Amino acid sequence: MRLYKNFLDGVPDYLARYYWWAYLWRGGIWFFDHQPVINAILFGQYDKLLKKTLAQVETKPGAKILQLTCVYGKLTPSLLSATGNEVHLCDAAVGQLNLARRKTLHVADRCHLARMNAESLGYRYDAFDQVIVFFLLHEMPAEARHNVYAEIARVVRPGGSVLITEYAATPQHHWLYRLIPFRWLLGHLEPFLPRFWREDVAEKLSDALKRNGKALEGKPAVEYCFARFYRIMRFNV
Repeated sequence: MRLYKNFLDGVPDYLARYYWWAYLWRGGIWFFDHQPVINAILFGQYDKLLKKTLAQVETKPGAKILQLTCVYGKLTPSLLSATGNEVHLCDAAVGQLNLARRKTLHVADRCHLARMNAESLGYRYDAFDQVIVFFLLHEMPAEARHNVYAEIARVVRPGGSVLITEYAATPQHHWLYRLIPFRWLLGHLEPFLPRFWREDVAEKLSDALKRNGKALEGKPAVEYCFARFYRIMRFNV
């Protein structure tokens, strides 16, 4: 039996198959949740990306926020500190939820954790004022991303927003991308990234919103980081 099958316990097949070592294995969870490791993975850009993301977080009193899946590092506690509002956090992996709970015990009354697959959320229609997605989409196959766009469009309410921090479009002129051995390695570790690089996120989200009787309000606000290698996108609905 292949090793990844030991980690299937209710998580999507692609997550166990390609990322068990990073998100499901106890040793991986311990290792990757160290700030220097996370910062190194993002080429020293973590704090910049976090700051730019938090600057777009909904602070209107009473707003309900959904963070779509857990992430390593200090995003979740920083998010709770930045907004003062309720934050709902869902993930398919129990280990990730346990890690998030340990980081948010001091604000447990405002941090609501649930085990859910991002492709099939248990929340009602128009439940949230803002949906935050931080480096998730590039780790999903195209069909899974399609389902996630649909769920985001379903649960965000008109007048709300979607905040996506991710890789930018194919960075053909970036010095890292032009290093063929690096590009091969990144594509090996992140097997769904090459296709995500070519995906029009605004178009995909717009189509999903239309299927739910909603629409984007104007063009997304986009900020870039690390010479357009990463981007922070805010979509108003």
